[in-house]
Amino acid sequence: MSVSEACLPAPVSLLPSPDLTVPSPAPKLPPMTRKTPHPIEPAPSVVAGFERSLDELEQLVQRMEKGEMTLDESLQAYERGVALYRQCQGALQQAELRVKLLGDLNDPDGAPAFAPDAD
Repeated sequence: MSVSEACLPAPVSLLPSPDLTVPSPAPKLPPMTRKTPHPIEPAPSVVAGFERSLDELEQLVQRMEKGEMTLDESLQAYERGVALYRQCQGALQQAELRVKLLGDLNDPDGAPAFAPDAD
């Protein structure tokens, strides 16, 4: 055996060995279908949020005025009422800002873009 023959790797057979088993083919899967994306839900408008908050606040005040709540229920209702009041105030401030931004007829291109507050 020459030196060049000794450095070469042993020949490899490309035929399968008789002691190897060939796995069965994978089961056929149904073709993938493309799902249609869900339409993006628009953010609830400030006006709609204001109306819901105001309606809930009015109902809360009516229940409190009946005087049939316990002290604990009254405190919880008061806290909820304060939160609703603040939501209404925030919605009114955003609406007022939008009106101001849209109202400058002399310089409509100079108005800054409206970006609602993130709460």
